[in-house]
Amino acid sequence: MKNRPARSENGFDPAHLHRILLKHYGPSGWWPGETPFEVMAGAVLTQNTAWTNVEKAIANLRNASLMSPDAIHRIPHEELASLLRPSGYYNIKARRLKNLVGMVMESFQGSLDILFSLDAKDLREVLLQVNGIGKETADSICCYAAGKPVFVVDAYTRRMLSRHGIVDHDAGYDDMQILFESSLPPALEVYKDLHAHIVFVGKDYCRARDPRCGACPLEGRL
Repeated sequence: MKNRPARSENGFDPAHLHRILLKHYGPSGWWPGETPFEVMAGAVLTQNTAWTNVEKAIANLRNASLMSPDAIHRIPHEELASLLRPSGYYNIKARRLKNLVGMVMESFQGSLDILFSLDAKDLREVLLQVNGIGKETADSICCYAAGKPVFVVDAYTRRMLSRHGIVDHDAGYDDMQILFESSLPPALEVYKDLHAHIVFVGKDYCRARDPRCGACPLEGRL
């Protein structure tokens, strides 16, 4: 294994961040989802909406016995879109979810086990070739559904890092991901917990409007 620096070039130490947030929040137990496919679907549906809305759409899919690639592949677009209505942008998300399961059905015999047997790099590349699947969604599927050590970057990550002067507000996704992956050991549970904790900080303290900086566990510690 390559030696990994304890701190990045700008002095940011992701392991220190993880220790602070683990002490504050404890183990995250995240991502919500009963099966890998449910996690996969949730990663698509959570685009541009709150998780509470995704939960309603997921419940609709469960109640309609549609929690599998084959079932989603077979249902007409209009029916799927109607079930996904609570998640917002439901026509677009129905199309993206169908694109994703179409890839699984056509290239991987409808089997997530076969898809997830790919190594992290190849799995990520396959997912990114699906129309409507971007880097954050692909990495969420890799990390939380497939169990690959891939660090997920999102808007909360960018906001937290930029407000603490660690990156510019327009830093690229890949640059922020490298910032974490180059300094942390490739440990799945660390990646899962740290990303989840950053989401918690973004929702609880580092909000887009009216941030609660004085109460934040990271105040003056990064």
